[in-house]
Amino acid sequence: MSYTAKDIRNICLLGHGGDGKTALAESMLFLTKGTDRLGKNVDGNTVSDFDAEEIKRGYSISTSIIPVEYKKCKINVLDNPGYFDFAGEIVQSLRVVDAGIICLSAKGGIGVGTEKGWTYLKKAELPAMFYVSKLDEEHANYFAVVDALRSQFGTAVIPFTFPILEGEKAVGVVDLLTQSAYKADGSKMDLPASAQEKIEEYREMLNEAVAETSEELMEKYFGGEEFTLEELQAGVKEGLRQRVVCPVFCGCAMTGLGTMILIENLISYAPNPLEGKPMVAVNADGEETEVKLDPDGSPMAFVFKTINDQFGKNSYFKVFSGKITDTMPAVNVRTGDSEKLGNMFFPKGKNNTKTSVVECGDIGVFTKLNSVKTGDTLGLAGKTVTIAPIVYDEPYYTQAIYAKVKGQEDKVAAGLVKLNEEDASFTYGTNTETKELLISGVGDIHLGVITSKLKNKFKVEVDLKPAKIAYRETIKKKVEVHGRHKKQSGGHGQFGDVYIRFEPQSETEDMIFVDETVGGCVPKNFIPSVEKGLRNCIGKGVLAGYPVVFLKATLYFGSYHPVDSSDMAFQTAAGIAYKEGLPTAAPTLLEPIYSLKVTVPDSNMGDIIGDLNKRRGRVMGMNPVGDGLQVVEAEVPLGEMSSYAIDLRSMTQGRGSYTMQFERYEEVPQINQAKIIEEAKKAEEAE
Repeated sequence: MSYTAKDIRNICLLGHGGDGKTALAESMLFLTKGTDRLGKNVDGNTVSDFDAEEIKRGYSISTSIIPVEYKKCKINVLDNPGYFDFAGEIVQSLRVVDAGIICLSAKGGIGVGTEKGWTYLKKAELPAMFYVSKLDEEHANYFAVVDALRSQFGTAVIPFTFPILEGEKAVGVVDLLTQSAYKADGSKMDLPASAQEKIEEYREMLNEAVAETSEELMEKYFGGEEFTLEELQAGVKEGLRQRVVCPVFCGCAMTGLGTMILIENLISYAPNPLEGKPMVAVNADGEETEVKLDPDGSPMAFVFKTINDQFGKNSYFKVFSGKITDTMPAVNVRTGDSEKLGNMFFPKGKNNTKTSVVECGDIGVFTKLNSVKTGDTLGLAGKTVTIAPIVYDEPYYTQAIYAKVKGQEDKVAAGLVKLNEEDASFTYGTNTETKELLISGVGDIHLGVITSKLKNKFKVEVDLKPAKIAYRETIKKKVEVHGRHKKQSGGHGQFGDVYIRFEPQSETEDMIFVDETVGGCVPKNFIPSVEKGLRNCIGKGVLAGYPVVFLKATLYFGSYHPVDSSDMAFQTAAGIAYKEGLPTAAPTLLEPIYSLKVTVPDSNMGDIIGDLNKRRGRVMGMNPVGDGLQVVEAEVPLGEMSSYAIDLRSMTQGRGSYTMQFERYEEVPQINQAKIIEEAKKAEEAE
């Protein structure tokens, strides 16, 4: 059935891998009779993780949409991956949800995934909630987790539910606002005295936070008056929107304990799409304007996710104006092309339900719209806006990708095109200098999934190798050299004779060619031939075959033969001068140097700086940026950075991030040159 915007909640689940996001989505679906069995990750039968790669690996790698329908309300639960390599999925889902729930376990407590989830929601200015999972695990301690959450994220964090314990076992969950307790099967239970004490403690926390939502409530609070239930409920809704109230829920997805209370609270307090954050549109000049959800406006939908399967392309969208019908004449704002919307569904994992209409605020999926991409806006011709594109973090973990079977390079490229449609957080392209096809992702797990999909979906196997570094060569000494080409083979011979001075220069990377000949010793019409001969050579240096840069070549003398001299003869003579002269001009290797900015917690500073020193990096400075983070600025050789994305994740448990930008070329220390030259020669022999 269709739901109007006021009866829809779009919620995303965030948190570390293994902290119970998919299990919670399954529990919500099962207890509201959206499925007839409780799926489990270990069994590979969850509604949420349906992709073959997800089933094989046992964790989410793609956001799935789970519609939970209860009390004439629909909660679209967007179950996001917990591993940082799939952060692009989170970026997409944050564009279409109105609040987020951060999952963490009662035993493990706050982890990096908890912190990242909080940062994502804070940056997106979305309401944040917490769900403390796995109350049934040994050594689970909900109350310690709540204390830690309040200590780290502030007094806005308030328990809305808490467990009733018999010994260490959670036998029920208390709902703070209704002051009722429930067992795992949903039946009510009596409140023990200890629970009453907690209710009073947590209600005081809540009253204090709610008072911040309006001056009227603030006055009432300081006047010592009790809030009515209606005032408290309205204050909670507003507090969530302002992020001064961040509820904590708890439960056990396997037994269902706490799940229905969470659903009831989401329906009561989470913002509906009309109350949520507006979309942002951009015009041709890049100026941004907010677009509020409008059920009565011209029909428009934003495509936030794409999946390619064996049946074609699935384009997931949110309606942010009017309603989308399968018969409307839609136009893709990006291309201007008309799109036929005939195949439209409500998503539910892999099982989509056919529909002819998707209302404002709801999420749907189009199938077989082949020209539609993630980030596209669809609507009526002439009555649309362009929604701001989804911006992904720059992927810095780069590898060269080779087909295992020669001749399948085109299949690799075609597969990457398709996969990039559903995952725009990785980039790929050919390095024209090294002739390698490069792929850049968030980390090794990310690229591992892509290569697995190439094999399973497109039947092409690939190898990943460290990307070749585009070194350069130059000279450090001035030399003068004579290049003479003379050949007699009956009839016209070949004769070219040049004297060239090679020297280093710092004006431009490109070779500077100067003609200093006088008296016509080399005729003017052959001067360009000398330059051409040199330019044909500088693409391959004499040390390791890398391009030669910062070179100045001066033609200062020469001779010619009136019959045997030719364009080709002078090109050849120039090449002889190059090959004989450069080895004597103190040739040396240059490497690309990048400026690096690493954002890390204060506690990791020593490790990061020590590691950069090992990579021949130069630390240029450190700047605190708040929230216990520092930005380390450094310059590092690219050749030392191939595994940095993985190493940084290991050193900071995933808390660190970095950006890199090319700065210049610098001489490789002599101690490192021999190895680079040897590897280049081996690679040439292998070809």
